[in-house]
Amino acid sequence: MNYATDNHIGNSETARAKKTKTASRTARRVYGLDAETQRRRRGAERQTKVSSCGDATDGFLKVSFLPILQKNKTVQACQDVSKMENDFYSSLDSLAEYYHIVPMATCHFEYPYNMALAVWDLDEKLKKSVGNFSELRLLQDSHITYLLSEEKFNTGTTLYYIPIEPIYQMLREPKHKKNAHLLLSVCSYLYHSADVPYFRQQGSYLYWLYEMHREWTEEEQDREENERYIREFDKAEFIGDYMGKKIFSPMNLNFFEKRLNSFKSHDAFDKQCLDIGKKAFAIYTDYPNEGIFRNAPMNDREEDEETESESIGMEKYISFISDTKGWLYESIEEGINNEFNEYGAMDEPTIIKCFDGRELTENSLDFESRLFAPMLQ
Repeated sequence: MNYATDNHIGNSETARAKKTKTASRTARRVYGLDAETQRRRRGAERQTKVSSCGDATDGFLKVSFLPILQKNKTVQACQDVSKMENDFYSSLDSLAEYYHIVPMATCHFEYPYNMALAVWDLDEKLKKSVGNFSELRLLQDSHITYLLSEEKFNTGTTLYYIPIEPIYQMLREPKHKKNAHLLLSVCSYLYHSADVPYFRQQGSYLYWLYEMHREWTEEEQDREENERYIREFDKAEFIGDYMGKKIFSPMNLNFFEKRLNSFKSHDAFDKQCLDIGKKAFAIYTDYPNEGIFRNAPMNDREEDEETESESIGMEKYISFISDTKGWLYESIEEGINNEFNEYGAMDEPTIIKCFDGRELTENSLDFESRLFAPMLQ
């Protein structure tokens, strides 16, 4: 995965499954904070020609064909085709109105090509007009046939880890103390409001990784550099606990606006810190009670603890971390890559909208787009 030194978010659990890409290096920053009729011949179905014109020599290039029909056994088995079509077109109208698109006229085609063509057309138009559009599905239960759209924010193969040791060092330098205070307010927002997990909290994914790697290091008694490596763990724990108390304090969040307004930029680093502060405060103002896991995919882990998830949970690649440099981070990074290699997918912020006649919830991925975007730059 690509590693962003800017990061955010939640509580964690562990799980294993299939293969996925490995993580790549982290960006070194303090915070990286849208016809003719059908005919039969020898029993084989043919698709309807939509349009044709021009000379015979280039006629083939000017012909449009219906999309290949993907036969759905459940839909095909339905005997009440009239009701199915009525349900489908009612759902289509709702979807088109919601997304402000104009669907292709397909009612004059015979079943099932009318529905196949309509779904193909909607899918193409949604890909072009909806920034986070992921998938369009046609579903049917025992009562109704309807369309379902899935919107997903693509986080990429990135670790959104926020290092706190650089801020600790800034607090010890008079020249950068104001930078550190402003960034502490940003971190307090990410922890208290955006729900970014902290690596020194028991139960978090990184807490477990640090503990596991410390045990492995302590068991290697014959390693010459073993004592130096143990000191790196001690340092990470000390700084993590010290900075944790400051980040957890709501006072840093209370002083956020005051620190931002009084901050003076004198060089490129000051400007970078100020830009981070402005972006974070704007998101905090617009979404004061929204957490990064609000649209995380639902998992069945609580229902069946023995069933392991086949995707990487968001809480595993979003977190505060001690640092993103040195032997300790490289060791943690290697462990993450090894574990993530066993998964087949990554959980990402996802919204499902069912156009089945019920009222739709007005939710979007705007918050996620704004929070993740600075970290991807």
